[in-house]
Amino acid sequence: MPDDGLGLLTGPNVEPLLRAAVEHRGGRLVDWSLDHVDATPHQSTTATYAATVEWPHGRRSELLGVSARTGDLTPADARAEIFADGQRRVAVWLYPDDPDLLGLPTAAFPERMAEVLNTGGVLPGPVAADDLTLTMVGYRPRRRAVVRVEVATDAPEVLYVKVLRERVFADIHSKHIMLRQAGVPAPEVALATADHLLVLRALPGMPMARALFEPGDPCPPEALIDTLDAMPAAVAALERRPPWADAVGHYATVISATMPELADELGWLAERIGSGLAGMPPGDEPTHGDFHEGQLHVADGRVVGVLDVDTIGPGRRADDLACLIGHLSTIQRMTPGQEEKIRDLLARWVPVFDRRVDPVELRLRAAAVVISLATGPYRSQDVDWRQQTVTMVRSAGALVRQVTTA
Repeated sequence: MPDDGLGLLTGPNVEPLLRAAVEHRGGRLVDWSLDHVDATPHQSTTATYAATVEWPHGRRSELLGVSARTGDLTPADARAEIFADGQRRVAVWLYPDDPDLLGLPTAAFPERMAEVLNTGGVLPGPVAADDLTLTMVGYRPRRRAVVRVEVATDAPEVLYVKVLRERVFADIHSKHIMLRQAGVPAPEVALATADHLLVLRALPGMPMARALFEPGDPCPPEALIDTLDAMPAAVAALERRPPWADAVGHYATVISATMPELADELGWLAERIGSGLAGMPPGDEPTHGDFHEGQLHVADGRVVGVLDVDTIGPGRRADDLACLIGHLSTIQRMTPGQEEKIRDLLARWVPVFDRRVDPVELRLRAAAVVISLATGPYRSQDVDWRQQTVTMVRSAGALVRQVTTA
């Protein structure tokens, strides 16, 4: 059986494949670089490549995507071009024709987006393509994308378009409605389309990720707990999402594969986290599932918006609070003054969280979140990913050592 394709898609041997795919479309590959990698060990790998392509009509920057699997290709793969490298068949596409995100071609072009907004009556009046500015906020190939739409008319507005897979679309749509009806400040759904787009109105207030570095605190820690505790009981009846700590061994293995010098420390951390949380019930509180500063909007010391509610479901409150601690502990490229503010904020917020959940559990789960985040620099190919990874593993170690002994 062939491997999961990680070696092929992240190494130089992928170039002939990219070249063949571009030539099949009538172009010539000028240069390329790895942009993003998503790997599920022993199952599949998907990668995207930033490429310069010479077309008959001129030179353009393009984004190419490739998926490889250990087994047979999926029905969705058939929506892409299928190429063979001698031992396997792989699916190749040119952005925005993602084989799993059928609405991406609509969300990627102002003309198509204007037509959707006008047909759906989303805005007070009709808009033209020239009225819209589209910005890709995030794109995870074959999984999801988010596009920011700025509307420049007499009644300017900002919308966000979530591009989703068919199999998760109805579920995510219903989660937004559930929270809004319960008074939780999730984004308002302005339109849901047949090609699996959710058009959301922008949240009020300021993103907490930015408010952290404004004068004063973005909000009191109690407001964060109250926002989570305000989620309706119906959330606990939804499908359960495994917490970050359940996969800490996997994350440790991913990091160790690229940085063997960290293997012993990561092995120790994974064992301590696993043993410390062993036997703990999964919990049945309504939880967000990915609760951190990037998901929150604040104003006047209040939480006024909660983003990315796709992950809500039953769990333990400690997981939500640990996720926030883990993210705050690993913010990159801060100034010394910003680092001091975050340290001070954590020193004041964590004791409040300790009164809501078990302090040992909180730190172990936060360490697991940090280790999961430490895989990110490698996948995104940041120039300083090695130093980022070392720093994150040290942060995880500091959390674990607060509550365990060597």
